[in-house]
Amino acid sequence: MQQAIEQFRRNVQRVRDLGSLYQALSSQTTQALDLSDLLRSQWVMSVSALDHYVHELVRLGMLEAFRGNRVRTDAFLRFQVSLESALTVAAALGNDQWLEEQIRTRNGYRSFQHPDHIADAIRLISDEPLWNSVAAHLQTTPNDVMGRLRVIVDRRNKIAHEADMYPSHGGVEVLWPIDVVQADEAVAFVECLVEVMHIVVV
Repeated sequence: MQQAIEQFRRNVQRVRDLGSLYQALSSQTTQALDLSDLLRSQWVMSVSALDHYVHELVRLGMLEAFRGNRVRTDAFLRFQVSLESALTVAAALGNDQWLEEQIRTRNGYRSFQHPDHIADAIRLISDEPLWNSVAAHLQTTPNDVMGRLRVIVDRRNKIAHEADMYPSHGGVEVLWPIDVVQADEAVAFVECLVEVMHIVVV
């Protein structure tokens, strides 16, 4: 499952590279050129990195559980597969590629960004009370961790689905404000959250 955290770290580096690009361009241009969309891209990509991490962690963890190398949780045992996959298993015992395909198919349309959805996904591979354990490592409360994540994801949704437009009257187009500090804090929180999740779950 090390593969999941290593990929996350590479994804976060790409996010940080956008921040460096913003800083470099800001120092060479005037405020007449609005570079804030680079910060919005950072925000969206940091949540995307979290989402991708959970997908990969769950896929790898479920395969480990299937192979007998990880405890099988109740949620794992309730994971539904298609009859087509069952027939594939019967025809090719010892091959778990069918399960990997089922995991990708079942989870491929789901997003693992909201705290409840992340916790549901993690239950497929761990009985650890996720948010309690993460909060303990961060020396805060589960509500604080989940609340901060919800705020970040809500802003991500505004950027991704509403063009980050402030609902205004009279047809005036106004973007929600964003600055380097906000973007850096969001990225840092997501990065810290995943690193702690990895310690707790793996």
